[in-house]
Amino acid sequence: MAKQSIFGRISTLLRANINAMLDSAEDPRKMLDQLVRDYTNNIADAETAIAETIGNLRLLERDHEEDVQAAADWAGKALAASKKADQLRGSGHTAEADKFDNLAKVALQRQIQSESEAKSAEPQLAAQNKTVEQLKDGLNGMKQKLGELKAKSAELIARQKTAEAQNKVADAVKSIDVMDPTSDLGRFEEKIRREEALAQGKQELAASSLDAQFNQLDDMGELTEVEARLAALKAGDAPAVAAAPAQNAIDAPSAPYTPGS
Repeated sequence: MAKQSIFGRISTLLRANINAMLDSAEDPRKMLDQLVRDYTNNIADAETAIAETIGNLRLLERDHEEDVQAAADWAGKALAASKKADQLRGSGHTAEADKFDNLAKVALQRQIQSESEAKSAEPQLAAQNKTVEQLKDGLNGMKQKLGELKAKSAELIARQKTAEAQNKVADAVKSIDVMDPTSDLGRFEEKIRREEALAQGKQELAASSLDAQFNQLDDMGELTEVEARLAALKAGDAPAVAAAPAQNAIDAPSAPYTPGS
């Protein structure tokens, strides 16, 4: 995967306006699930690509270090050969001295070549380091975004469950309102009241009937007294008269005087 492609995908994902995407989605939960999968897959791809980029950077760094070390080694060899040539020339061995001077020149050429290679790699190393840092930052941004997506997904799922529960409660309340059990209770209560009234009516009726029976007994007693007195009249017996009140006796007119009475 090319670095430019990685940058493009990371930039696209980081610039994505999740809230706007969710607002326009027919099913936000499915959209979130898809985004989580996309971010997870892209993070895995980015991690592989970044690891490869870091690996290449480390190879360049080792090559650079080897060039720097080689330049130092060739510099040391050039110095040693030059000193040897000076010693030989001082002792009159000119031919041998020239030979070591030539070796010193070869060492210096190798030193210059290694230094040049090390220097030419430095801009590439700087650019590669910068790229790796950008990719790491982008990867961290994607991981942070993924965490936000997962949190948002968990929040939406919880809200959806709450809404479903609230809808169930509302539907249950609505069905209760439609059924209106209080009206059934009211009808049942009215039925009980009528039964209680009926029972009370029966009790009052029974009580009045009982009173009538006792009244009938009283009437029968009076009839019996009348029959007894009638029988006494027929037998010639004077009926017993209740004594008049004393006041009546005083107020009544005196009977005419009869001699001998």
